[in-house]
Amino acid sequence: MAELHHECGLAAVYHLPPEPESGEDPADWHRAGDPAPSPLAPRVAKIPRPDQTSRLIPRVLLDIQNRGQLAAGMTSFDPNRPEVLSTLRGVGSVTEVFRLNREPKYQALMNQHAGAAAIGHVRYATCGPEDPNYAQPFERRHLELRKWFAFGFNGQLANYTELRDEILAAGDRHLSRETDTEILLHLFSKELSADPHCSPAELMARVGERLDGAYNVVFLNARGEMFAARDPLGIRPLCWAREGRMFAVASESVALANLGFRHESIRDVEPGTIVSVRGGRVEIERFASPPADDDRQTAHCFFEWIYFANVASKMDDRDVYSVRKHLGEALARQEELLMDDDTIVVPVPDTAKAAADAMAYGLGVPCLEGLLRNRYVGRTFIEGGNRADKARLKYTPLPEVLAGKKVLLVEDTIVRSTTMRALIDQLRERGRAAEVHVRVACPPIVAPCFYGIDMSTVQELFAPRYLERPGEPPRELDAEVERAMADELGADSLRYLPVASIAESVRMARNSLCQACIDRRYPTETGRKLYQLALAPNSGDGRTYAQATQVS
Repeated sequence: MAELHHECGLAAVYHLPPEPESGEDPADWHRAGDPAPSPLAPRVAKIPRPDQTSRLIPRVLLDIQNRGQLAAGMTSFDPNRPEVLSTLRGVGSVTEVFRLNREPKYQALMNQHAGAAAIGHVRYATCGPEDPNYAQPFERRHLELRKWFAFGFNGQLANYTELRDEILAAGDRHLSRETDTEILLHLFSKELSADPHCSPAELMARVGERLDGAYNVVFLNARGEMFAARDPLGIRPLCWAREGRMFAVASESVALANLGFRHESIRDVEPGTIVSVRGGRVEIERFASPPADDDRQTAHCFFEWIYFANVASKMDDRDVYSVRKHLGEALARQEELLMDDDTIVVPVPDTAKAAADAMAYGLGVPCLEGLLRNRYVGRTFIEGGNRADKARLKYTPLPEVLAGKKVLLVEDTIVRSTTMRALIDQLRERGRAAEVHVRVACPPIVAPCFYGIDMSTVQELFAPRYLERPGEPPRELDAEVERAMADELGADSLRYLPVASIAESVRMARNSLCQACIDRRYPTETGRKLYQLALAPNSGDGRTYAQATQVS
């Protein structure tokens, strides 16, 4: 699915000080050196350097680059330099921002921004220009160390416009960027100005009670205090690990495993929970409970398993590969097409591959790479062009695999349909496939997302125009609807999975997942209000509504 993007990925690392003596300032160890560094500490000239633990941040960000390629950055902590917090951020991939392909420049940046603690961020967004001012972490400088902080944010505040208007209503407040990250900057600053000695849990509790939506945060201040927090519904994933004196946080478990943490050391940050480092010690506290107006305790985004996350990751005790395998098995069970010697399964690279493999195995037919992805396209000028052009540039059909074949094309989902149309055209024209049958390892996308995925209007979605009729209840998906959809796409047939298959494949209760984009059941009050606004006749093409829900 080349047409859907996530908003952000988070990272944090901390080489903890030795257990402090009674009355000792834990910051003193940074100045005195470390006699017993963690085996996971980065090595510089073959020597472990806890004071350069920040060098781990680019490694973590590379492992979660799938969550954002528009911008990247980090903030490090070192009390020995005048700039206790030092932030590096910019537009581009992790490799571009951190100059990973230019060794001298990379080394200079790592030395300039060295620290025993650091937070990092990768960004993708559907609003705001490609401007370094939108890159994260955001830093707020202050003469008081407790009020000097930086943070990274992953998610989307559904009540962004309400919070924005409240801030602007105060005559002496100003917002310079159209992003909910700046809303959080104001809220954190306000609470710390009122009570600079509040604990991380108290800070998140006070800020969190104002927020509706998905929000994960990594936070670092100029006293060397760090925390990672996850919203009370756990909409977006967040993991942490500690082994000895090395502490780390990432949006996905694969990044922590690749740092060297054992799998049994990697845990989820529980919904409504904050994991903090203060005084050299790690503390876990609950700061918020699920909303009282819904009967669910969690609302984990199901898209994380079927598309966004790295297939090697594990989130909320469910590994991504197994979920995608279960989805493919479900596709095989409902297949009615006659299998013959010319039938092949072809995945759309790369996230549909596990489902396609499982489907092909269940049907007893080959799964072949009939579409090759150009992995070196990257961020080019064509990113501003139309999606069909990008699909033709990104995927190459192989006629030696496809010619004369009955192709079951497996995709993880269809959102706007532009990419799928282009792929089907290429399979027929350049690949010379005899038949193209689309199989989607997901139900139809029928509603917008207000929690961090760039599909914010009903009008841009493919499925609603077949299932939604003004003034009538939504139509059920049936064979007639799927035939009409297939005709529009140019496919010989189209089959989706039913909604029930998602919870079954994730092995989690439906009420534990956010499936609003496929079942219209939004887990927060503002989400439900925004959906009604999106359906209103005066919503037009959705632009006014989209402008009212800016994202990070």
